[in-house]
Amino acid sequence: MKIAVVGATGLVGGEVLTVLEEFDIPVTELYPVASARSAGKKIAFKGKEYTVVTLEQAIELKPDIAIFSAGGGTSLEWAPKFAEVGTTVVDNSSAWRMDPTKKLVVPEINAKELTKEDKIIANPNCSTIQMVLALAPLHEKYQIKRVVVSTYQSVTGTGKAAVDQLMEERAGKTDGDKAYPHEIDLNVLPHIDVFQDNGYTKEEMKMINETKKILSDDSVHVTATTVRLPVMGGHSESINIEFANDFDLAEVRSILENTPGIIVQDDPANNVYPMPKFAHKKNEVFVGRLRRDESQPNTLNMWNVADNLRKGAATNAVQIAQYLIENNLVG
Repeated sequence: MKIAVVGATGLVGGEVLTVLEEFDIPVTELYPVASARSAGKKIAFKGKEYTVVTLEQAIELKPDIAIFSAGGGTSLEWAPKFAEVGTTVVDNSSAWRMDPTKKLVVPEINAKELTKEDKIIANPNCSTIQMVLALAPLHEKYQIKRVVVSTYQSVTGTGKAAVDQLMEERAGKTDGDKAYPHEIDLNVLPHIDVFQDNGYTKEEMKMINETKKILSDDSVHVTATTVRLPVMGGHSESINIEFANDFDLAEVRSILENTPGIIVQDDPANNVYPMPKFAHKKNEVFVGRLRRDESQPNTLNMWNVADNLRKGAATNAVQIAQYLIENNLVG
């Protein structure tokens, strides 16, 4: 099994390599791929060193699977070229997510839709993945009408430049390069990605549109406010879910406890609830603060946390690759 990791020197690419190793994916040949300026660098994987190659070199090697974490522009240009030589691409960018000819996959929800003909597979947005993993089993049981979500997102979602900005500001340096239009330390930015004509940001519209596509149900109404916080370790979300049918809170808890990939942490009497500090480097989605919305019927409040570099990106992508391998859908 020949696997290329495109963007191997970035934050998400590094996590992809770690998760491939943790999941013991049967990699017989690894091709770490990055820009020409990084070509020739060494990457460690399973106790061996591998040399970083360029995209052009990687295509010549014809990997079975290429996991892309190098931005939308790179994916739009290069994913079809890899697909042309028979490689199955799992893409972490937003480039292909809303393309009606491409599948948007969270393996626990809809991996069974994948076939050998799917040569470009989209990985959803980080904040969407952790939300829909909890929504899907509840939608199946109670039929979701509307979701109101507010996010509290880690600086790691923006990348290394944002982490550097936070750390420099924390050290008292405020004159360096900026990943954000304002200081992030001791601050909250209600601004993730670019603003659209409707007043929402692109990140908010990703959550709205991707949720409908993954659940295969346009009747689910979603509204989102996405916010950047000076934290690392994961994204947090406050989710308010209105159902068509009433629910039993104990049954909701049981459904979530029995959903693969979810860990329920819901014991407020003992201060047990999900936090990014404890989600860091974990592959699961953590759910807690489960309670009825007392302002209207059939409505649930939920707090949801996940490491955005793991389940929100690398882990989900590796799980897709794992599914493809185990079901002989590559090659």
